[in-house]
Amino acid sequence: WADVLLIAPLDANTLAKISVGICDNLLTNVVRAWDLKNGKPLIVAPAMNTAMYEHPLTRQQLDLITNTFGYVEIPSIEKTLMCGQTGIGAMASVESIVTETLKIFQRVSSN
Repeated sequence: WADVLLIAPLDANTLAKISVGICDNLLTNVVRAWDLKNGKPLIVAPAMNTAMYEHPLTRQQLDLITNTFGYVEIPSIEKTLMCGQTGIGAMASVESIVTETLKIFQRVSSN
């Protein structure tokens, strides 16, 4: 079984499903079965349109999975999105996601 799970990008639909425990596809089933009690990190990198990202439900769902479930969020960034608008909601750069994931993995591995 894996030692770390990274979901990048995490879209609004999958975030909503995960936050309420819906298991209707392979990814949401793996998340539901993830070994949180033994400290295996689950990392998410949200990516969605600014209107979706700034919606109060999105913040509530991100807070739930990070504060209650212990997932790690690599925050979205501001840039030109797929819709052509510039705003917050773009997935963090691949380089920063890899860097953060390696830091988390090394910290967990050393324990």
